[in-house]
Amino acid sequence: MIDSLEPQVTTADGLSVPDGAPELAEAQRTVWRLAHIDFPWDINKALEFALLRTYAVPSISGLLARTGEFSERVSKRYDDTALLIREVLRNGIDSDRARRSFARINAMHGRYRIATDDYLYVLSTFVFSPIDWVGRFGHRPMTETEQRLWFVYWNEFGRRMGIDRLYPDIHSFRAFVDEFERTRFVYAESNRLISERTIDLVLSDYFVPRILHRGGRQVALAITDRPLVEALGFTYPSAPLRVLALGGLGLRRAILKLLPKRRAPKWQEIGGRTYPEGYNIEELGTFPRTKGA
Repeated sequence: MIDSLEPQVTTADGLSVPDGAPELAEAQRTVWRLAHIDFPWDINKALEFALLRTYAVPSISGLLARTGEFSERVSKRYDDTALLIREVLRNGIDSDRARRSFARINAMHGRYRIATDDYLYVLSTFVFSPIDWVGRFGHRPMTETEQRLWFVYWNEFGRRMGIDRLYPDIHSFRAFVDEFERTRFVYAESNRLISERTIDLVLSDYFVPRILHRGGRQVALAITDRPLVEALGFTYPSAPLRVLALGGLGLRRAILKLLPKRRAPKWQEIGGRTYPEGYNIEELGTFPRTKGA
């Protein structure tokens, strides 16, 4: 069966609503609106940068390096990750396509011994990277209610992944993240390897010639924080470059504030590079390598 790249749900009213969970239903509608109408570009970019934060943790980048998925098949692995998450976001957390995606995600992760704190940290980047990015660069910040519902949604996402010890509220989860980054952001060769391959892939999506990728990495890193950049093994970008990069995003924010509000969803194109004809959810992600492969 081929699963189309086209969205199956085109309004928040079409989402599969979990029975007996009114707060989760409200969270799902809010997340759908934020991701597809209010801040589609911002949230897509925020999640790209969220990946970088996970690569600053040697236990996470080391696992990715050992599997070879983000060093040898970075384009496919990147698209597969984005598609599995998109299936849940676009179609509803209780939809058939979401259930199939969770089954695939859990089957992949179940093959490895992954510490609960590492799981929690990866989940946290889906919570806080979009909230923080939109607060800095969006046409408005998320409201407190939107932030709470964004957390509720991703907490449920984590529960369906079987993550233990989920945090009860956004504030305690933020405290965990702050302490985790303070103690676990440490340079390792795998950090640099995986982050370099991923940034270069994103630059290629913007048709940046390979000869310019080194400079492009510095531009991308100019809007991030020093502890992250140093843990990834890069030189912290110069002050003029940071001013230029942040100024460009600030100008975009100012222009967006003058434009009418978007009323219809804007779909971010994902997966066409790897699956131009569509894909099968059950074939996304990683599988045990056959002997001799």
